[in-house]
Amino acid sequence: MKRFVLVVALVLFLAPSVYCWSKEGHMMTCKIAQDLLEPDADEAVRNLLPDYVDGDLSALCVWADQIRHWYKYRWTSPLHFIDTPDNACSFVYSRDCHDPKGKNDMCVAGAVSNFTSQLLHYKHGTSDRRYNLTEALLFLSHFMGDVHQPMHVGFTSDEGGNTIQLHWYRHKSNLHHVWDREIILTALKDYYDKDVDAFQKDLEHNYTSGAWSDDVSTWGVCDDLLSCPTRYATESINLACKWGYDGVNDGDTLSEEYFESRFPIVAKRIAQGGVRLAMYLNHIFGEHNRDIISPT
Repeated sequence: MKRFVLVVALVLFLAPSVYCWSKEGHMMTCKIAQDLLEPDADEAVRNLLPDYVDGDLSALCVWADQIRHWYKYRWTSPLHFIDTPDNACSFVYSRDCHDPKGKNDMCVAGAVSNFTSQLLHYKHGTSDRRYNLTEALLFLSHFMGDVHQPMHVGFTSDEGGNTIQLHWYRHKSNLHHVWDREIILTALKDYYDKDVDAFQKDLEHNYTSGAWSDDVSTWGVCDDLLSCPTRYATESINLACKWGYDGVNDGDTLSEEYFESRFPIVAKRIAQGGVRLAMYLNHIFGEHNRDIISPT
């Protein structure tokens, strides 16, 4: 564990920035999840986290982005997204979940399933030498956020909107970055006085007693932890088609109208990612996990 702690600490200072749910988006997803953990799951998560984060999962929710360009972890780069056929507006696991070389299961939906399987080997006080379960926890927590970002399940030709160059208000950006970061940062500035905690509390209000309270019970429904990521990815590509790509062309300027209509989608997906991550961790680390899946 000590060696891993040193690597993570170094990464926090040296890693390059990459496009993903913004740091704030991933942190809110993980904070929501940790607040919803049952005692057994909360204890397991704290046992797996390095000591220096003092039990705070959100402190390392961007770790998977920060190490993806390191030689040791380059293999993880395809795990952050899914490229689907242009304008098909569908995700088919057997068709779409592969890396650029055609290796199967190398996509964000496959990553959620893979690291779930690894974590199901966790037992308090023991370890399985085949897996680094601390890394598995951090990967699962991050990729659960990524699979809920609509443009992470985008079209092949534009790399999930990365090649659609445009302006966000007055500065240059691209469509993928708008969904990863721009909408979140604009909301923080306009609605929350740049206070991430206030943003998170607003999300929690919406799923406990507000706009999403009637739907939240369905978010965590999952008959098979290894197949549910396909549903989450399908939701994302449907949202990408309806709200991400629709009406957007290369060279456009996106501003108030786009922000106000898309921000509710971004907010809900952050919350859904958190609720579902909690559901996964509660099943993985709860006493009833043997009734869900038999790990291999």
